[in-house]
Amino acid sequence: MSDAVFSALVLTAAPPGYPEGGGGLVKLDGREALLRSVELFLNRPNIKQIQLVVSGEAEEEVKRKFGGNLGFMGAKLAVGGKKWSEQLAAAAPKILAEATHVLIHDVARPLTPSGDIDTLLDAAAKKPAVVLAAPLSSSLIELDHGGLPVALRPPADFMLHLSPMVLSKQRFTELTGGREVHASELTLVRGSALNIRVGPGDASLAKAMLNLLPKPKAKAPSNPFEEAQW
Repeated sequence: MSDAVFSALVLTAAPPGYPEGGGGLVKLDGREALLRSVELFLNRPNIKQIQLVVSGEAEEEVKRKFGGNLGFMGAKLAVGGKKWSEQLAAAAPKILAEATHVLIHDVARPLTPSGDIDTLLDAAAKKPAVVLAAPLSSSLIELDHGGLPVALRPPADFMLHLSPMVLSKQRFTELTGGREVHASELTLVRGSALNIRVGPGDASLAKAMLNLLPKPKAKAPSNPFEEAQW
């Protein structure tokens, strides 16, 4: 078994390149994506800490609606800005000293299969920057800055950038210090295309895809909230 110790950050800010806002409050089969995304990292012995990072504007609402749930799950709330980089910076000082790796997850991706996370964590113990990715099945149309098509690109030249990503603690510290992660640094772990980013209006689609996800291997619950879900 790996000696890696993971600290998980679930960010409510949109990742770079995405419009502001996310699908954290979209309900999937009666429960918000926010809770489902945090649950992805429960009951994993090598994940010693989970932080849900929200903006200052959302803090009170999240505490009111989900504070009890987060407490049962053992997840801590961190407060930052509205941007991805601001939320990473807000969570960084609270990361456990013994953590060797930092997992970064987009709250709007609650459909990440449990098996994909297992594979990602195994790979991350040996590499400084690892991310889930899925192959494309259709060609892409490249646009210029004015939105006009300029080229067709074959699907074999691209992969879907999924979530989560895992960085070594040293590389995470460099990231929060301003050194962005370049694509050439990444080790890709093949993930499921069911791992879509949900947003307002996607509840029905997300619920349908939820039913297609492989069931995680049964594990003993590590807290009362998990036990209640079973």
